[in-house]
Amino acid sequence: MIDHATQRLNMVESQVRPSDVTDRRITRAMRDIPREDFVPGPLKSIAYADEHLRVTESGNRQRTILAPRLLAKMIQLLSIEPDGLILDIGPATGYSTALLARLGQTVIALEEDPRLAERAQATLTALGADNAVVITGPMRSGAPDEGPYDAILLNGAVHSVPPALLDQLKDGGLLAAVSVDMA
Repeated sequence: MIDHATQRLNMVESQVRPSDVTDRRITRAMRDIPREDFVPGPLKSIAYADEHLRVTESGNRQRTILAPRLLAKMIQLLSIEPDGLILDIGPATGYSTALLARLGQTVIALEEDPRLAERAQATLTALGADNAVVITGPMRSGAPDEGPYDAILLNGAVHSVPPALLDQLKDGGLLAAVSVDMA
């Protein structure tokens, strides 16, 4: 039987902390939240590997949970305050949302795939993340009716950030994304 608690601790101590993730709230959340609950059955044994885990494919779109080291660094860049309102775009099964819910006051997770959104909400509810809600809609549009946001996390890589998302940030708000250079 796999000892997920030990794997979580090892993930934090050998992947996340050595990568200059110094916000103890993030490392504590990553130690506490069962990442294996957010991955399909066959991947549970590698839930704590430092790699992106494919959770589904929708047409030509592959959906993944970001590697722990990258996700932790992106979340740290957002400098989330306890009273923060956060938009989590493309959370897939909701792991990033669960982490963000430990840091801020309210998290709106926007997922295009209704099946993933339903699974994410069910897992978040089971874990008691009552300050997070998963909504469905086009990710490029964001969720302007719920903002403006203190922080926006884009799960996955983008060539450019849609202006509609930047418009949803509060003054001084932060957005974290992986940029893909077209050169």
